[in-house]
Amino acid sequence: MTAAIRPRVRPLAALAVGLLTLTGCATLGLEHPPTAQQPLPTIDSPSPKPKKSARGDGSTLTDDQARAALLTEADLGAPWTATRGAATWRDGLLKATTSAGECQRLLDALYTDELLGAPARVAVGLDDADTDAQLRYQIAARRPADVDAALAWLRTMPVRCARFTAATEEGDLVEDVQVTEAPLPEVGDVRQGLRVTLATTTSDGEEAVLTMDVAAVRLGEDAFALTNGGLGDVPNDATQAAVQIGALHLADVRRQGRAQV
Repeated sequence: MTAAIRPRVRPLAALAVGLLTLTGCATLGLEHPPTAQQPLPTIDSPSPKPKKSARGDGSTLTDDQARAALLTEADLGAPWTATRGAATWRDGLLKATTSAGECQRLLDALYTDELLGAPARVAVGLDDADTDAQLRYQIAARRPADVDAALAWLRTMPVRCARFTAATEEGDLVEDVQVTEAPLPEVGDVRQGLRVTLATTTSDGEEAVLTMDVAAVRLGEDAFALTNGGLGDVPNDATQAAVQIGALHLADVRRQGRAQV
């Protein structure tokens, strides 16, 4: 059994004077309307029958197995909890445009959670209330060759998009975006990690920095991707733990499936 892991809490200089304001009332944090309904734990809702995937994605996981392989708040431990919905910084800072070629594709993939080039088969979100970070984890619905192609493209980002500017769609802010390679645990057959930072100054002169850890891994016919993002710094040890635990979940699901055959 995997022990619960509590990420180290790092001070967020960008939040020292409270949550930043982009426009009159839009805050950059994990605040959501108090009357909003709690989201379902998974984004996708496949058939409840435990049948093999009919998506032509190359995976032989059943729908139940795919759901069982998702991360849970118990995997990472406190302060991680089930998400209350998309963080408001997603629209405030991550939804942006650039003329820097392939870099727009990267921004779009981060915003839409399609790092592997297609919508997830199943996905889950977790919030860290201590740091306002949000971790979004998904199991892909793509053939291994397509996953490898997406990973190869991600591998070029620290060179093609090492540094570029982008404009937010809300607030007309100009962002300085930097992309670097990030190490990942030695799991799976192919993997790629990135760290993306988007820095800007709001209309009232406050500095804002959105940091995102990005990880994508293929294990045989299966693959998963995740982002761990937040204002200021983000707990990288949570990213590392999520990658390791995600790989263990998929391996366990596969092993149990073989044992039942």
